[in-house]
Amino acid sequence: MATFPQLERFIWFDRRLRRLRFPNAAHLAERFEISHKTAQRNICFLRDRLRAPIAYDHVRRGYYYTDDSFELSRFAASQEEVLAVLIARRLLSRTAGGFISEAFRDFGRRLRDAAAVLGMDTAQLEEAFSASWHGYSPAAAETFGKLAKALIERRVIEIEYYSPGSSAHTRRQVEPHHLQHYMASWVLIAWCRLRRGWRKFYLSRIGRLELTAERFERRPRKEWEHQLEESFGIFQGSSTIPVTLRFNEFRSRWVREQLWHPAQQLSETEDGGIEITFPVADFREVKMMILQFGADVRVVSPAELREEIAAEAERMRGMYGC
Repeated sequence: MATFPQLERFIWFDRRLRRLRFPNAAHLAERFEISHKTAQRNICFLRDRLRAPIAYDHVRRGYYYTDDSFELSRFAASQEEVLAVLIARRLLSRTAGGFISEAFRDFGRRLRDAAAVLGMDTAQLEEAFSASWHGYSPAAAETFGKLAKALIERRVIEIEYYSPGSSAHTRRQVEPHHLQHYMASWVLIAWCRLRRGWRKFYLSRIGRLELTAERFERRPRKEWEHQLEESFGIFQGSSTIPVTLRFNEFRSRWVREQLWHPAQQLSETEDGGIEITFPVADFREVKMMILQFGADVRVVSPAELREEIAAEAERMRGMYGC
């Protein structure tokens, strides 16, 4: 199977053949700054492995297609795979402070060439797909780049982290295990040596990040996977409690379309509404979700959450002098 550098050469060579420019090994070597032998091997690969119907014209001193209906098809990536990567770049580049866009600059040029041969117009792709978020916390490109390197190389990192809850800045050594893209923000799951436990760190709150020379042994996934999706929202824990919410008939029209958690359960109510039940490890985020629906939702259980929402509603009532 051809690699992407070879693919780029094949695409260029194919275009020259179709335009009757009679390309040869010398042209290929000059264009891509490779040796003449490597260029000739690429041409042989194109003819013998990819079954391209090419022949050499001794008068023109170059190759041509003996069958114009031939199309390059045996790529290292299919149309769907190239499309998926281009869309991922389009959707994620802004949230990593430009790091993804920069990384794709050269590689993206090759992908665009591949996309063109596969019948995709990259200008149209830019217009056809987009992502829109609000309230997210973008990561700095330098932070994202260093962290990506640390994850791959299993390097201990030193960070200066800001906690908005306590307004404190702390210096920590952590062992990075997983980078999560949550609601357009990047969140690191790592073993914190200062707290001697698993913690989540928003990349946007990391003021300084340095890679150390120390490498660590990755801990088993079963030790930290509960930090991912066992319960609703970004706040995870080893123990969860089921939360049941009742939506009225009006709001249930929208909530029926939504997935709040993979383990959620929906049931119809007699008045045309719905009840949704899902596991929660921490009330903070689910409280914000509940409050945004106002009087269209009521907490059925647990009682502690219902009391917290009632207390919040009373404070809001006081603010507006009602």
